Amino acid sequence: MPSRRPNRAVAVSLAAVIAGMLGLSFAAVPLYRVFCALTGFGGTPQIGPETSTSHSDKTIIVRFDADTSPGLPWQFAPEQKQVTVKLGAEQVAFYAALNTADVPVKGIATYNVTPDKIGRYFHKTACFCFNEQTLAPHQRMQLPVSFWVDPAIASDPSTADVTEITLSYTFFHSLDDAARSGALAKAGPHVGPLVR
Repeated sequence: MPSRRPNRAVAVSLAAVIAGMLGLSFAAVPLYRVFCALTGFGGTPQIGPETSTSHSDKTIIVRFDADTSPGLPWQFAPEQKQVTVKLGAEQVAFYAALNTADVPVKGIATYNVTPDKIGRYFHKTACFCFNEQTLAPHQRMQLPVSFWVDPAIASDPSTADVTEITLSYTFFHSLDDAARSGALAKAGPHVGPLVR
């Protein structure tokens, strides 16, 4: 009669492997976001101190982009198309959202910056992303974002060709909608509200 011990050991080993793989699948998105936040990979902006300790006379153009997911009855746009900022200096820009529906509607925003390679140099200090916003029927809300661009971008040979950065926000009904669209995986980390 063959021993059941080897079968039991194989079964326990397989169960452990399956449990480990299941655990890694749940941790994949958070681990990817941590990796992106630490490296700036995929255009993930960095969360930095209030301002840079060094300033530069060099400037860079920051353009602003806005989008809404299908079915969200909002008009959402930047209040300025672009700004020219000194490297290391903090800047505030504004977006505006308008609920075009006759009922209150909730939305939540994700963001990223392009080109992807400058994510580690773009530091947001306050924004409206990842905070659920509820707009009353036909309510308009101004949404500020505060940021600075690290002066080190000027001395990195891989970013020598970058003269413009685009900061993009997309509003969704929920974080689940953002995850289904793939936007959540590329989004930067939350830095807290600056909503008036």
